[in-house]
Amino acid sequence: SFLNKDRKTKSLQSIFSETVFGKPPAAAGECATPKLLQYAFIHGLEPLAMAEFWWGASPKSEIRKHRQFYPACTGKCQPILKHMLDGIPMDDNPLLQNHGENTTLKIIYEDDSLVVVDKPAELLSVPGIQIQDSVYTRLKTTWGNIEPLIIHRLDMATSGLLVVAKTKEAHKHIQRQFLKRTVIKRYTALLSGLVKQDEGEIRLPLRGDLDNRPRQLVCDTHGKKAVTVWKVVGRQTTTTRIHFWPLTGRTHQLRMHAAHEQGLNAPTVGDDLYGTGAARLHLPAAYLEFVHPKTRETLRFEIKESF
Repeated sequence: SFLNKDRKTKSLQSIFSETVFGKPPAAAGECATPKLLQYAFIHGLEPLAMAEFWWGASPKSEIRKHRQFYPACTGKCQPILKHMLDGIPMDDNPLLQNHGENTTLKIIYEDDSLVVVDKPAELLSVPGIQIQDSVYTRLKTTWGNIEPLIIHRLDMATSGLLVVAKTKEAHKHIQRQFLKRTVIKRYTALLSGLVKQDEGEIRLPLRGDLDNRPRQLVCDTHGKKAVTVWKVVGRQTTTTRIHFWPLTGRTHQLRMHAAHEQGLNAPTVGDDLYGTGAARLHLPAAYLEFVHPKTRETLRFEIKESF
């Protein structure tokens, strides 16, 4: 059983019965934070602050950097900590804050069939569980009776070009182009570290980390195919500027392929999940090319990176 500051106890089974899993996962409660808090409450101590960092080599499947701080895992620790920290004044959870609230959604191109927008960093592509503000909701508010039909998405932290359909016909046509991989998408990234090779291709299968969403894992057994073509376009003293062409569209694909030791082993600057946080993630979707669903004209869009 686990204590909290009011010396109320809860068993693992009771804690996880309130989660979507219904029961505790393997090794739940074995992490350092619940054990340290348990010691504090047993001995009448008051926790003032706590942070966890990784020490040593990274596991093969996930990305952990030596001396880098990481939040508690969502699957095993957070349900326990919700009970143990109950009643203790806490800082606001940054993951539940809408950091894209005061950003501007720029319209790059618009006609009767579609719109191409420049999504700002920290704005969701579609509404989330906690945050509704998104590209979808903003376009819906602007268009009124026209339903925005989302064709593809960008990670919340990723800025750049996004095409949204206005009609079912346009949605179907452009979606087919994505499925056939005839759409050309290019991202520009600033990586922390020097990449020695000039270009290449990364093939690392990915799947979600069930114990620590939204993080992803490299998994040869259950991972989905993930392929990225890359080319170095500039090097500075401690950073590499690179172009990425994702041939598949897995969650966090470029961020994982950049940071993982079997990829480029160079996290994207500003990547607070797989590297070190900064003011923003330096990974804009800078180029987008596809065929217009009505005119059959090839449309090309490019935005200038701000770094």
